[in-house]
Amino acid sequence: MDEVNKRLRETSDECIKAYEAWSGDRKNGKAREALQESVHELRKVASRLEIEVAVSERDEMTQKPIPIPPHRDSRRRNRDNEDSGDNTNRGNNNNNNNKPQRSPRKGPPKKAADAAGNE
Repeated sequence: MDEVNKRLRETSDECIKAYEAWSGDRKNGKAREALQESVHELRKVASRLEIEVAVSERDEMTQKPIPIPPHRDSRRRNRDNEDSGDNTNRGNNNNNNNKPQRSPRKGPPKKAADAAGNE
């Protein structure tokens, strides 16, 4: 980080000097080019700083465990069931063998000729 700090200070000082030179004589082409070049260098340092901040955030995030969403946290669900005395299955109609209950499927309506056996 010391390198970025040093570059940031140097380039910002150069940019300020170039700006002051250009603002004193706005028609001077060399002063304008020097200012544009110093602004470009300042942008490069700022980009480097952004990269270091992003890397720092990424390193910080890998240190922290990702929290489990409440709808996925089995410990919380078990604790909620024990605390509330709620033995419902939250909308899952389970019969024996812990299999979900299926609603009977109905096929398409039969034609009158097929139902009578006349084809």
